[in-house]
Order: sequence, then C-alpha cells, then structure tokens
Amino acid sequence: MAVVFRRALFSMDIERIRAPIADDLQAVNALIRRQLRSDVVLINQLAGYIIDSGGKRLRPVTVLLAAHACGYAGSRHIDAAAIIEFIHTAT
Repeated sequence: MAVVFRRALFSMDIERIRAPIADDLQAVNALIRRQLRSDVVLINQLAGYIIDSGGKRLRPVTVLLAAHACGYAGSRHIDAAAIIEFIHTAT
C-alpha cells in the first residue's frame, strides 16, 4: 500500500513539474513523430514506443526546464530534448 501511495504522490509531483512545459513536451512528441515517419512499419512502431511508453521522460523534461530557467526564447530546446530522447532510446 505504501508503494502505491508513493507512486501516486510522485505522479502528482511530476505532473506539477511538467505543467509549465506542457506545450514544449507536445512539440517534442510531434518532432519525434515527424523525424521517425517512415514507410517501414518498424520505424513507426519505434516512434510510438518512444512517445507512448509511459515513461517519466525526465531527460527531455530537464532540457526543457533548463531552457525556461535560463530565459531561452528560441525553439532549439525542442530539438535538444528530442535528441536526448533519441539517444536514451538508442542506448
């Protein structure tokens, strides 16, 4: 029971952390899907795995939050977050 409760608390906390960058996370997901769009079914499945795996996505979240904390106003942080997710998945 305690483990379930801790997971529930973590889920609430991670959603609070993601809230300010929700639009950026959607942009990262869209970029991943665009970059992995292919006539090869396995590649499309990989894109779905990366996006729909249900993971915490702490790596791209960290990139996006750092960009916001530094006052970055461009869009390259979306690219960086997607790249980090690609590297993580590849390893």
